[in-house]
Amino acid sequence: MSEAKTVKRSAKSADTADSKQTISRATSERPRLRDAERTSKAILAAATKEFAERGYGGARVDAIAERAKINKRMLYHYFGGKDALYVAVLEGSYIAIRSAEARLDLSHRSPADGMRELVVFTWQYFLDHPEFLGILSTENMHKARFLKRSARIFELHSPLVSEISGLLDRGAATGVFRSDCDPVKIYMSIAALGSFFLTNRWTLSTIFRRNLSDKSEIDAWGEHIVDVIFAYLRP
Repeated sequence: MSEAKTVKRSAKSADTADSKQTISRATSERPRLRDAERTSKAILAAATKEFAERGYGGARVDAIAERAKINKRMLYHYFGGKDALYVAVLEGSYIAIRSAEARLDLSHRSPADGMRELVVFTWQYFLDHPEFLGILSTENMHKARFLKRSARIFELHSPLVSEISGLLDRGAATGVFRSDCDPVKIYMSIAALGSFFLTNRWTLSTIFRRNLSDKSEIDAWGEHIVDVIFAYLRP
């Protein structure tokens, strides 16, 4: 056998070995990445519950680790500490609701249908995710001190404001909505009417002797929000 053929075969064998090692590494790394993602999600889910229930001051890293069923050192490895974890929870909470809103595809809906869909969605989201309102309440007590540390939070809200602006502009152009509406104020009104009811329903139920946790009361309030918003939007 010539020396050239021997070198070629050796090189081919080396390439094959390198390829197998690369595939082996990639295969072994995939489970580790999936495990890391699962662990990170478990920590965030546990932290969200802990912060929502106990606030920032009352939440404990030990309790979060226990909820997530992980070693506390892993929590520090993934998030660095309580402050960074709390900021991650804030970001995750906003990402979740903004992502869900994006799926409404408001830019391709008629102004009236799109606005009603946004109102109904927001009300239902608050009902389905009480921890979201809990997290917001906690951060407002801190005057958004931690939220201001997030570099991502501002860009998350631009698409929503833009889509509401589109609904309002199209509605004004077709005579469905008045022409002087502020999209931020509209969203704040929708959110305020929903969050006030839910965060105060226990005291309001006692004061007015009405069970505001009853399904009929909750459904009626959702329609009330729609009526209020559309009454304001009417030209």
